[in-house]
Amino acid sequence: MITIDTVTERSDRLADLIEERLGVRGRGLENKLRRAGRLMPTWVRREAEWLIEAQRLCGHPKLMMQIDPSTLESAFSRCEKWLRNVDPAKRRKDRVLRFLGTNAANLLLISGAFTAYLVWAGHL
Repeated sequence: MITIDTVTERSDRLADLIEERLGVRGRGLENKLRRAGRLMPTWVRREAEWLIEAQRLCGHPKLMMQIDPSTLESAFSRCEKWLRNVDPAKRRKDRVLRFLGTNAANLLLISGAFTAYLVWAGHL
C-alpha cells in the first residue's frame, strides 16, 4: 500500500541525491529538478516528474488509487541508480578540461588567423 509518507520520503531522498551529486540547490524535488535542467538525462527527469505527480496524487485518498506501486518503485529505483552513479569529482574535472580545450582551440584558431593576416599583408 502506498502512503503519502513513503512517496514524500522517496522524493526527499531523491532531492538530497540531486543536491549531493549534481550540486543543484533548491527546496524540494520539483524545484531541484527544474534547476537541474540538462544535467540529467531526459528519461531520468521524466521518471522524477512522475514521482512528483504521484506525490500530488497521494494528497487525495481517491486519486491515490491511480498510482501503480510497481511503477512507482521502478521510477524511484531507476532515478536513484542513475544519481548514485554520478561522480561529482569527475564532473568537475570534465568541466575544467572542456573549458581548457575550448580555450586552446580558440587560441590556435586566432593565432592561425593572425599569422595568415601577417603573411597576406606582407609583414612576414
